[in-house]
Amino acid sequence: MEENTQLDYLWSKIKERAEKLINPVSFSSFVGPLVPVDIVNKKLVLQAETEIVAETISKRHLEQLREATVSAEVGLVGVILIVEGSDVYTLDELPDAMEETTVVLDKRYTFDSYVVGPSNKFVCAAAKSVAETPGENFNPLYIYGGTGLGKTHLMQAIANYITEKKPSLKVIYTTSEKFLNEYVDCIARKGSGRDNETRFRNRYRNVDVLLIDDIQFWAGKRGVQEVFFHTFNELYAQHKQIVISSDCPAKELTTLEERLRTRFEGGLIADIQPPDLETKIAILKRKAIEKKYVIPDDVLVFLAKNSDNNVRTLEGRLNTVIFASKLHEEPLSLKLAATALAESIGTAEEQGEVTAESIIGATCAYYNVTREELVGKSKRQELVRARQICVYLLCDMLALPLISIGKEMGGRDHSTIIYARDKVAELMRVNDAIAKGVTDIKSAVLKQ
Repeated sequence: MEENTQLDYLWSKIKERAEKLINPVSFSSFVGPLVPVDIVNKKLVLQAETEIVAETISKRHLEQLREATVSAEVGLVGVILIVEGSDVYTLDELPDAMEETTVVLDKRYTFDSYVVGPSNKFVCAAAKSVAETPGENFNPLYIYGGTGLGKTHLMQAIANYITEKKPSLKVIYTTSEKFLNEYVDCIARKGSGRDNETRFRNRYRNVDVLLIDDIQFWAGKRGVQEVFFHTFNELYAQHKQIVISSDCPAKELTTLEERLRTRFEGGLIADIQPPDLETKIAILKRKAIEKKYVIPDDVLVFLAKNSDNNVRTLEGRLNTVIFASKLHEEPLSLKLAATALAESIGTAEEQGEVTAESIIGATCAYYNVTREELVGKSKRQELVRARQICVYLLCDMLALPLISIGKEMGGRDHSTIIYARDKVAELMRVNDAIAKGVTDIKSAVLKQ
């Protein structure tokens, strides 16, 4: 599989360096047999056969592996050890539980992978201009548009471009919810003996580019608005680039302080309109290429016409017909696509409204776990995967804000929901078992 091939390549580069740092016996006995399984927060996740092996490496060779990872220059900063079935050596699926507190950028979100049409041509050009010359032209850049139209894609495309082309610049991409949570946390720790407020302030003011997604979630929260107001002024005075996204124009954010709204309006405001039919078809073509699947033109037109303007919904429809083709072992045709889509949509209409509870319940039944386990904090691998799949289904089947899905899943934040959703979407492309599990649970929900 492509994912495993990439992981194996990265691990081989790191092992070349590690072999020079670790004695041959320890390397062949403990390090050599490790298997790369994932990448989290710029760290390679390595699976060991037993806890004894993992413990030995942790005590004796972890620092050498970190050194080897950095010196291999593959874009990673360290390793994480896991053991299947272990309660000690487990993978924490929460990005913010790792050392790196910023939201991890998705490398798939680039300008090259962003499909441009009449509805988003202007905003894409503005985003590229900002990425090429941060702080010089449009400051701040304020991007707004409805759910699923590509705001986060553009925001991360800017961050990815600057990180790659201008590595000397310090870039922070985060969500409004994460910014808020960090601010609340630093206030709560005022008595801890550390000047957390100063650290928080310095963290966001000593940057060259600051991107904050979904600013509308600060509605009515005066404390965080005050903090961001001063952060904004400091960065603006130093000609540092600020990029903000929201689901509505700045003038409609009436629950934000006027002084913030006027600063947003002082830059460039660019909106993303719903895609027209041709753009939807182009998006579907791009998604099909990413999935390495050939879709006939008449099927693409059918899918585009029978979907709303949400790009994630478009991809969900595409996943449905691709899975139907695999399931029936038939080439994708208009008839097969129409049948698969009719069954999916028709069943939902016949059976009534799909709810978060019905999705969570179906996921629990499929994986034979309790609701408390599914939305809890356990890091057992089977629970982590079930939890991520449930998040994916909540995003795919319900028109809920990410913050609401996070609340349904035990109070998880915006960045965790994005990570889980995108992780499952990626796994479905290369793992038929995951794709089947998602489809089976979806079918169970629709039949309730």
